[in-house]
This record gives sequence, C-alpha cells and structure tokens, in this order.
Amino acid sequence: MPPKSKKPTILSRFISLVGGRNRNKPTVDHRQGSAKVASWELLLKNTAPNALHDSDARYDPPKCDEDTRVEVIGEITDWIQDRAGPQRLLCMTGAAGSGKSALQQTTAEKCLKDGTLASTFFFSASDPSRNTVKYIIPTIAYQLGRTNDTLRRWIKAAVEGDPLVFSKSLRTQIATLIVEPSQRCEGMGIDLTTLPHAIFIDGLDECMGEDRQAELLTAVKEGLLVNGLPFRIFIASRPEWAVRTALEPGGHLRKVAYHIQLSDNYDASRDMRRYLQRRFEDIGLRIGNSHWFTEDNIETLVRAASGQFVYVATVFKYISERRASPAGRLKIVLDWTPHEGQKARPFECLDRLYANILLTAKNAYEAVDTHSGHDFLLLFNAHHLNAMGIPTSSSSWLKFPADNFSVMLGLEAGAEGNLVMDLRSLVTFEMEQPQSHLRMYHKSFSDFLRAESRAKDLFVPKSRVYTHLAKCCLQCIVKCPLDFDSLPTNWEELPLPKPQQNYLEDAVEVLPFVLNGATADEVGDFTNEAGWSKLDKLLPLRRDLQALKLDSFYRDWLTHIGYLHDRLKYRDPKIAAAITKFIGKGKRNFEERDRMSPEVAELQVGETDRRSVGSGYSFEDVESEAS
Repeated sequence: MPPKSKKPTILSRFISLVGGRNRNKPTVDHRQGSAKVASWELLLKNTAPNALHDSDARYDPPKCDEDTRVEVIGEITDWIQDRAGPQRLLCMTGAAGSGKSALQQTTAEKCLKDGTLASTFFFSASDPSRNTVKYIIPTIAYQLGRTNDTLRRWIKAAVEGDPLVFSKSLRTQIATLIVEPSQRCEGMGIDLTTLPHAIFIDGLDECMGEDRQAELLTAVKEGLLVNGLPFRIFIASRPEWAVRTALEPGGHLRKVAYHIQLSDNYDASRDMRRYLQRRFEDIGLRIGNSHWFTEDNIETLVRAASGQFVYVATVFKYISERRASPAGRLKIVLDWTPHEGQKARPFECLDRLYANILLTAKNAYEAVDTHSGHDFLLLFNAHHLNAMGIPTSSSSWLKFPADNFSVMLGLEAGAEGNLVMDLRSLVTFEMEQPQSHLRMYHKSFSDFLRAESRAKDLFVPKSRVYTHLAKCCLQCIVKCPLDFDSLPTNWEELPLPKPQQNYLEDAVEVLPFVLNGATADEVGDFTNEAGWSKLDKLLPLRRDLQALKLDSFYRDWLTHIGYLHDRLKYRDPKIAAAITKFIGKGKRNFEERDRMSPEVAELQVGETDRRSVGSGYSFEDVESEAS
C-alpha cells in the first residue's frame, strides 16, 4: 500500500476549498481485487470515449496540412513546452470554421509523439456523450491514469472511496479524481513535472448550457491551475458568451490565460492556397490530367473563403467525390447561384454549420421573456441588410449606425448586442467611431442568409424585411411627439432627446427606399394621420439646400416616392393624390431654391432636372395632376 504523504503539499489548499474530505481513504490494493476492478469500471462508465482525439467516432478528424498554419502551431507548441511560463491556461478563440479543431487535433498528435499529451476532450453538439460537462472530468482522469501506474492506482482508490463523485460538482470531481491523486503521487516522491502535462479541450461552445460552460472554466481555473500541478490546459472555442466574458477586461480569466484570437491575428489565405493546390494536384494524378484546374480557380476559392478553412475543406470534399468529374464540380462551385429545383449542393456541410448556429441563437434569444414578440430572424436580417447597405440608386446606398437602426426597428438603443449574443462566431458589431456597424466574418454566411434553398426554414425574404422597415419608419414619423405647427428652423433644435432626433432623421431618410414593402393599409393609415404633411414639414429641417450632394440624394428620394405613387394610383386614388401633392411640393422647392441660388442652378444644368419621379411619371406630370 502506498504510504500517505507525511505533510500536506501546496495542493491541499484547493482540497480545503471544496470542503476537505476525510483523508482516511480506503487503501490501494495492489492485488487484482474485485473492489479495484469495480472502481475502474465505474470510472470508465462515466467517460466519453467518443471525445478522445483518436476515437473511432471522430474518424478522419480535421487536421492541418503539412506546412500550413505553421505560425500558429509554433505559438501553441512553444507555449506548451514553456513549463516555467506563468500562464498555464491557453484560450484560443476564433470564428466558426476558422480551423480551431484542426489546430487542436494537429497539436495533440504532435504532443502524443513527443510524450507530452496528457488528455484530450473534443466536445460535439450532436453527440449526447460529449455535448455536456458530465463526462469531461472522468474522461480526463482516465487518460491521466494511463500515463502513470501509481497515479492510476490513486485515481481508482478515489473512486472506491467516493463512488458518487460522478454526480457531484465539477470542482469536487477535479479535487477527487485529479488534484488529490496527483498530491498522493507527489507525496510518494514522484516528480509531477516528468509526467505528460498537455490537456486539450476543444469546442467548449458546443457544450450545452452557457452556465455549464462557465462552470467548467471556473473549475479549471480554481482546480487545475493550482500551484504544484504540472498541467498546461489548451481550450479552443468560438467566442461565445462564457469564454468571451471570462477573457474580457475584468473577466476571471483575463489575467491568468494566454489568449490567441485566431481570426484577428492570423491570415490563413496562404495556408488555404497550399491546401487546395496540394489536393487539386493529387486529384490531377488520380485522373491523369494535371491541367484540370487553374491558379485563378484557387485564388477565387481562397477569396470566397474569407479566412474560413471550413469553406475550402467543404469545397474540396464536394469536388473530390470519386464518382463525379472534378472539373465539372469545380465549375459548379465557381459558377454556383442557388435557384429553385437545383440539385447541386456544394455547400451542404457549411450550410448545416450555419443553420445549427443560427437556430441555436434564435432559440436562445426568443426564450428571454423581455424579447417576447420579437422575431429574431427578421430583426437579424434587417441588421444584415443595413450592414450590406440599403440601395438608393444603382450606385449608392444607405447604412445607419447600429444603435440608431435598432431603435428604428422598435428595439432599445444597444439592443443589437443581445441580438447577436450567440452569433459571435459569425458576426460582430465593430466600432467605427463614433458609430458601430455589423461585420460579417464570412461572405459565405451572407450568401447563406440570402438563399432560400440553403437557409430553408431559417430564410427571411428581403421583401419581408422591407415591409417591416417601412412599417417602423411610417410609425416613427406619425407617432413622433412634436408640435408640427411650431417646428424650429433646423433639426438640432427639435425638442427631442438626441437619440430620438437621430433615429427620426434616419427614418425620414430611408423611408422612400423601403416604401415599396409597405402594405396599402399601412400607407393609408400614414396618410389618414397626416403623415405626408408631417414629412413635408420635417424635410426642410434636415437638408442643406445649398449642398449639391444632398440635392442629388433628395431627387432620388422623391423618385422613390413616385414609385409608390405608381403602385397605388389605380388601387387607391385617394392615397395616390396625397402622394402627388407631396411630390409637387418637392418639385416646387427645387424651383424656388434654383431661383434663390443662380450659382447652384448653373451647376445643376444637364444633371437631373428632368429625372423621372416614377415609372413613366415626370415632374411636369406631378405638377399638372397636383393643380
């Protein structure tokens, strides 16, 4: 029987934190007794074999090609080998598809070869045995036990002493199955620094429950980072709530973790180029045609990937199907545009990834009681439209600050942060002082959102987004708490809080360009509530009539109002007449401006004085009908 440690080591401090257990544990029997066998079998029953780096369930896992991701792999391995380094926790975050799992797998295999691999655990949302924290500590303990016979015996003894340990908190499991057995070994004179020390945890974001993810991070910090333990822990995750808040300024891991932000710090374009070149050349050898692709083809695919390794991996998997023509499938990918009835699905794997992330975010957002009645997909697609730009002509578009746009959508200023809380692996709101805008990490995600054949049940037609925007803008104007009979002479003097001034101005500016999405009833309500009159009084406050740039924009603005007139003039002549009157006033404003400023009028000659206001509908037609 191994003797007990004569004095507690520094590791006992953690044991006391979790309510130090009775040290008179059952002794370790070196004979093959039934209790010994049963305790190890009990441990095995609470592990997740599918989570191991070499599990059959993960057959052909993603790995980095030779000579790719060299810089980041070098940074990770240097950190693992620096046993004296103060930060014994490495957190690598990156967007979906940026290659985190491939880096974990590749580095784990390197550590296995050099004898430093202690354990691995690869989370997976689709596998019930590894989408939960329930099995992670026993699985790590099992692998640690295989690295040293003495450590294994003490882990068995720990299970025999507390068979219910697997139903206890993560902190208690770490203390019982890892910390105390390590302490016992150290007390026997075993140098823990000679044992394998690299622990890999991949895909934390795929673990169910944000609170459980956070619990695991806390347990790792308070248990495995205790002074005296040899371990260096490498965790990879999308930048979702648990890991993001832990690493932010003030977060509990901020000072103790070494953080690699994969998407920001490393340009993977060169590696993706090598990846495709090598694999396309292999296909050329298989089919006996080395000229079946071009360098331009590879460049096109690398640009389309937007730094997303999963994109090029998905493309290669589709192209390399043995029963298909590689050249033919490559052409499908390069020329692919979704349409109804299309059989080709080159991005099926990528679409599943996007659909899972988007559906999870939708369910999480709509489950919050304060979000009751909010349509997540509609609101997110509206912000996506704003990020891409709302077209005002063939060569110009409008984009609004994200917080103003949220208010325009009927949300609170800043509510866009909650909207993308669970989409941080795909998008972010970036500050471009003094405004914030939605940034899509990957072009392919935008393509997914716009294609019904790809997004399927998660698809939101652009017409529905325009309808919602039009409704919000119309209501914003008619419900505005202003005395329209006594308005000031400029926008800044409106008796409204500054944020309300801003989103009212934005609503006025974007209104004509989304109006074709409005229903006749909504335009009718707007007309009956003197909306056109209110709009007419607001317009002179927001535009500098001497600014040629705004002058050109205002003509486009009136043109789109004319499109609405064309749509309604036969369906609802009364509303069309109100719109005609409004457009006529706009035309006369231009003429008055031109008379007051001959210099501006001279500059405008030959530009847009006779631009049509609607389809086949000129300014002269408007003036004639209005009179």
